[in-house]
Amino acid sequence: MAQRAPPEETDVSTSEPMTVTLHGHALSYVDVGSGETILFVHGLLGSHRYWGHLVDTLADSFRVVVPDLFGHGASAKHIGDYSVAAHAATLRDLIDRLGIDRVTIVGHSLGGGIALEFCYLFPDRVDRLVLVGSGGLGRQVNPVLRSATLPGAEWVLPVIASPWVRGGAAAVGRVLSLAGWRASHDVRAAWEGFTSLGDADSRRAFLATTRAVMDPGGQRVSATDYLPDLVGLPVLVVWGTRDFIIPPAHAALARDAIPGCRIELFEGAGHFPHLDQPERFADALRTFMREPGRAAGTDASGRTGGAAADASGGRTGTPEAPGPSEASGLDEQQAG
Repeated sequence: MAQRAPPEETDVSTSEPMTVTLHGHALSYVDVGSGETILFVHGLLGSHRYWGHLVDTLADSFRVVVPDLFGHGASAKHIGDYSVAAHAATLRDLIDRLGIDRVTIVGHSLGGGIALEFCYLFPDRVDRLVLVGSGGLGRQVNPVLRSATLPGAEWVLPVIASPWVRGGAAAVGRVLSLAGWRASHDVRAAWEGFTSLGDADSRRAFLATTRAVMDPGGQRVSATDYLPDLVGLPVLVVWGTRDFIIPPAHAALARDAIPGCRIELFEGAGHFPHLDQPERFADALRTFMREPGRAAGTDASGRTGGAAADASGGRTGTPEAPGPSEASGLDEQQAG
């Protein structure tokens, strides 16, 4: 039985989450609309609510599927494999269960790395790829996230995520808000993720996920070796110019490695450009969706083969190139 998630600031969708059991574990997801399917993949400590504002906006034209990854949101936080490959396989299992053949996959942060892995493992299931402040494109990542991979983090995390610490931080936030301070989407998202670590299962899943993709030196899972193989796949990369989690210069790496890749820099946006500038993001995605997807029956290298496509994304199962200004801006950030 589907249960509505508690409201929070990033959730303005009226859609009801549902639950499907995959390999003995409950996966929560939203599935609304009809037409070509867009599969949204959130980042570390996120959930489907980080895409909530886009669900109602896009469901009039597309089928929109938005899961909570295992270890996140309302999905199971079991002891298991939290690698990007395991998450990608779960997404494949979900669309199989929903009777969806091909998708446009949109991944943010960790979700971008998972989307890249999905394209690598299941190329015949992808029409288009959208990367938003994506992981998997370079080594650099914020030191706060890297600290979760240090020895002893499993002992420190319960203390900093304890009720009295979270309560004290909330009290400080209330005082600052009375003084006129308004938290950015990056700060609010970090706070929501932090408050989700109040139980041992969530903390264990968070550490397992973080350590699967990072080490103390930064990101250790990279897609850069096979980015050139994405020829023939339409790719849109969106980044905020004030992203302090994963540097915007990583967008230049995608631009240089992926044939025909389009880059959109959101000036002044942080790590969540789809929250900072939601109307622009929705418009950019709609425009991108008007372009033809990869030809049915071709793999990531453009060769024929693979499953036949059902571009409509209809329900058949039972649910259980950057412009000159962007290019120069990226080069300046990369040089910096």
